[in-house]
Amino acid sequence: MTLPRRSFLLASPAALMMGSTANRAEADAAEPGADPGAWADSMRYCFNTSTVRGQQLSVPEQVRLCAAAGYDAIEPWIRDLRAYVEQGGSLTELRKQIEDAGLTVESAIGFATWIVDDEAERRAGLEEARRDMELLAEIGGRRIAAPPIGAHRLAVDAPQPTLLDIAARYRALLELGEQTGVTPQLELWGFSSTLSRLGELAYVAAEAGHPAACVLPDVYHIYKGGSDFAGLALFEASRIHCFHMNDYPATPPRSEIGDADRVYPGDGVAPLHQILTTLRRGGFNGHLSLELFNPSYWEQPAEEVARRGLEKMRAAVRASCVE
Repeated sequence: MTLPRRSFLLASPAALMMGSTANRAEADAAEPGADPGAWADSMRYCFNTSTVRGQQLSVPEQVRLCAAAGYDAIEPWIRDLRAYVEQGGSLTELRKQIEDAGLTVESAIGFATWIVDDEAERRAGLEEARRDMELLAEIGGRRIAAPPIGAHRLAVDAPQPTLLDIAARYRALLELGEQTGVTPQLELWGFSSTLSRLGELAYVAAEAGHPAACVLPDVYHIYKGGSDFAGLALFEASRIHCFHMNDYPATPPRSEIGDADRVYPGDGVAPLHQILTTLRRGGFNGHLSLELFNPSYWEQPAEEVARRGLEKMRAAVRASCVE
């Protein structure tokens, strides 16, 4: 018996491993990624505002930058949104600006401590997550990243939350998302003590047992965490709404590489052809979101960085469609 592809992250991990490739040819023919050219033409692109963090743009300036460069969506940081409000900005006006620019808010970056062992801290983290989600909802935001913040630098001899514990905590976050209308995406952090590998992400999302469970992978973080990119083939397409795009150089080595080393897609050694082909064959139809933290880009005009990043992503997608 084969598993329906649309049930991927709701079944047991063992069953998923067994049934995911059973009808690959049939699935490829049925999925939207079957025609490489059509898939490339339909791809939607998002801009994570960390890419121009050093230019210190206000949120309205970030929106104008994103629209002028030709992106379809924006992925802001919660701290920037809060600063905007604290300085007297109107969320109603910001939402109108985003909509008038033809953009959507497909995702956002927050750091609520939903995953930690300490119950009081976790409760406070969930309240922070609620505030973040409610803020996002006011500007039309659809999703928010849920990274393992607070459990990402645990000492080797410190108590480690089990994956089942994390799954229960992620479910609680998803239930909060139901109330606010903003879905938390389980985010991979390759340098983290937890949720650093694709298998951990799949296990937690599956065991959360919630229909909205979804994941937020990232080229750099998959590499940093040591997972094989082939593992992306085991994720059902509808469970990946956003995919963080970037690249990494050959040096420094994996053990030493950090966020600041990320480069434009195509300027490094990541197997982008394999990655994007895997996403296409799996039927991915979400947003590719450019997320970089390279200080050298922060020294350049924001307009140039945004434009070049979009060009590089489009080129990588087109190249991946040549079999």
